[in-house]
Amino acid sequence: MSRMGDVLAGFHAAWEFESDSVLIRYERGIRTPKLFQALGERRVPLAAIAGVTLTRGKRGTVVLRVEPRPGADPLMEAAAGQLKDSGDPYRLVLPAEREVLAEYYADELRSLLTESESGPAERFLVEPPKGPLSFKAYDGKASFDGRTVDFRWFWTGASSAKWKAGDQSFPVGELNGVEWRSPEVFEGHLRLLRRDVGTSAVQADQDPAAVVFGLGYGPVHESLPFAAAVLSAVRTSSPVAAVTATGPRRDPADIAERIRHLGELHQAGLVTDEEFSVKKAELLAEL
Repeated sequence: MSRMGDVLAGFHAAWEFESDSVLIRYERGIRTPKLFQALGERRVPLAAIAGVTLTRGKRGTVVLRVEPRPGADPLMEAAAGQLKDSGDPYRLVLPAEREVLAEYYADELRSLLTESESGPAERFLVEPPKGPLSFKAYDGKASFDGRTVDFRWFWTGASSAKWKAGDQSFPVGELNGVEWRSPEVFEGHLRLLRRDVGTSAVQADQDPAAVVFGLGYGPVHESLPFAAAVLSAVRTSSPVAAVTATGPRRDPADIAERIRHLGELHQAGLVTDEEFSVKKAELLAEL
């Protein structure tokens, strides 16, 4: 850029233009999309940008957007075009009176892009969300420590097929990728694609390699960064031990989490007093 460190502030984010990248810092206000708040900030190398657009927005605004190269950002690869415009981390919305300034920066960026960097990237160029990460799905808790994805089933949400299969642990070296279906659409889920198993035709609620979303479960700002982090780890890993199914988890913290979840359902009237007492006793017996 002409002056390294120039900052262009818009609604919910500010872009800082550097010699080899654009640093995007997202606001943490209550009106800022939760995905932006979860991301915090992102450094986008110029090598990860395929193009720049400036368009008219709604209600007297203009929208500056950088087009990421296919394969350059694990977050956008995992999202697979499912993000709404309001949740697109590559859009900067500005008041219409700043259109001339936005056009200046758009032209500056375009002048720095090369034709050789417009095609698909051979590797991820944008850093994935930081781990460890976890979130609650409808039928279980998903966690990722950078090496292994764990699914711990909820007794009140998991299907009998998943409960019978037991809690699951998946080393990233045994995965081919991740399938994320937004929780904002019907049948949202996160499915792990395994090297030794073809594309699954099994419904996500019956697949031990998937967790299903639902109202309040697996929100975009939690499940999408999780999927992106796993996808990035898969692309940079080498095959390790096979996927394994484990028996009941005996970690006290995990048992306590399950009991809390059971208590929430009990207070909501979804579990009877008898069911609560029986299942709580079963969980305590696993300690």
